[in-house]
Amino acid sequence: MKNIAIVTACPSGVANSIIAAGLLAQASDKLNWKASIECQSTVLPVELLTAAVIDKADAIIIASNTQVDTTRFIGKKVYQGTISECTSNAQAWLEEAVSAATELVAGKAITVKKESATDVNQVKKIVAITACPTGVAHTFMAAEALEVEAKRQGHIIKVETRGSVGAKNQLTAQDILEADLVIIAADIDVPMGQFNGKRLYKTSTSLALKKTEQEMNKAFANAPIFQASGDANTAQTEETKGMYKHLMTGVSHMLPVVIAGGLLIALSFVFGIEAFKEEGTMAATLMDIGGGAAFALMIPVLAGFIAFSIADRPGLAPGLIGGMLASSMGAGFLGGIVAGFIAGYAAKFIADKLSLPQSMEALKPILIIPFVASLFTGLVMVYIVGGPVSAIMSGLTDFLNSMGSTNAVLLGVILGCMMCFDLGGPVNKAAYTFGVGLLASQTYGPMAAIMAAGMVPALGMGLATFLVKNKFEAAEREAGKASFVLGLCFISEGAIPFAAKDPMRVIPSCMAGGALTGGLSMFFGAELLAPHGGLFVLLIPNAISPVFMYLVAIAAGTAVTGFTYAFLKNKAEKRSFVAV
Repeated sequence: MKNIAIVTACPSGVANSIIAAGLLAQASDKLNWKASIECQSTVLPVELLTAAVIDKADAIIIASNTQVDTTRFIGKKVYQGTISECTSNAQAWLEEAVSAATELVAGKAITVKKESATDVNQVKKIVAITACPTGVAHTFMAAEALEVEAKRQGHIIKVETRGSVGAKNQLTAQDILEADLVIIAADIDVPMGQFNGKRLYKTSTSLALKKTEQEMNKAFANAPIFQASGDANTAQTEETKGMYKHLMTGVSHMLPVVIAGGLLIALSFVFGIEAFKEEGTMAATLMDIGGGAAFALMIPVLAGFIAFSIADRPGLAPGLIGGMLASSMGAGFLGGIVAGFIAGYAAKFIADKLSLPQSMEALKPILIIPFVASLFTGLVMVYIVGGPVSAIMSGLTDFLNSMGSTNAVLLGVILGCMMCFDLGGPVNKAAYTFGVGLLASQTYGPMAAIMAAGMVPALGMGLATFLVKNKFEAAEREAGKASFVLGLCFISEGAIPFAAKDPMRVIPSCMAGGALTGGLSMFFGAELLAPHGGLFVLLIPNAISPVFMYLVAIAAGTAVTGFTYAFLKNKAEKRSFVAV
């Protein structure tokens, strides 16, 4: 009996590493080999290979789409391949890997089979950046998809992810200098001055994730030479960006403020629903921090970074000022959006049209643009836009708070369908932004319906793979397990691998479940104070109410999606399935 050690790893630590670990564990059992597995995951607890396990292993097998530290394996027989290589036939790949493993010597790279290597003259160096509004799922899944495809084509790639925890795997000046191609897969504003003079291709995280090969081929064929402006304040004006991207840039920077504020408000309710009204108490302090400070910053941050996306740094101050005016006038998130666009385009107009002597040019971004754009934005908000938008926002809030059960259910159904239609795309983000914006007006019902419905697609796909295992390949069943975990975390993108392969059955099934969940959530009067976190928000008392009926709504939608797709799904065809 062979004794092997296995390491699986992927950039996000969410899907591929878990799937590969499961497939290789099953393959080891079929071969009657003893396998110790280290699955480098951000979802499951990681059990590192011990020194004793490494010492006893006949071979170390690494299946990864990201860099793995191999210094601990020096002196052992080691084989390293990509996850995509092992998913189609894990048993055959594992046998070949063990036979091809060679001793790892300090300072030398791991040897791979010669026939898989690409001619060195054809190998290209790629650098990429991925970023999405929430910085949770699409950012990392798109990065992983690009890495898998680049390695499949025989290229070298390094991807910088700009997620909710900041930039990871950051590109260095040397990386960029050596790169043959730059790929920007982003749904928000990404500064690109560092790529001046390089071939650069821009796409969305959704396309990079769902049509990876097509987008990479288009990048090699069509990427133009990027020319950044010499002026720091206008570097971003060279690229054409839609209003959606500007809005999502504002939303992505606003989200951490809203989430922190919502959870702090929920914590204040631990002491009693009205305990915060008593001055000097801990409940009152938590309410001041969450509601008085964090939520007060919500609209200015939204407006400020919309303007930043349009006009770069000179637009930030006018946007923040316009957003603060919108907040103080009661114009809410609608006023913040309007203020952000007014400030951003005003700052951009001044930067583009105002010409000054070279000696005074340096004053434009730090003095003239912020001052003039802030003055213009403030006057427009106070005398023209603020009043009407405030009236609209007040009317919308009153309508939502006073709507009857029928209208509430209908709204929940619509929001639920939107959350499940494109799994993190523009329609999904539009519904999510609507719910987050209402939190500042203390309207919590739509946010509850939105998060509940957003959990359904990934949960439903996981349930379907459990209900009719014979209709799914082994890789799909493993992807279903990861999808279920992602669903619990309110990451609907866990269903994307299934939707990409079978959209005509998956999307309607998800929308049916999401519509039911959204409608039930509004019917039960569920309210949610924190706009993210999935079921883990239940750890915060009173963050969700009523808890039991909210769980019933989620379970009902999950069951509809899972059973519907299980019924509609054809038996698994004999072709490979790679989760992304």
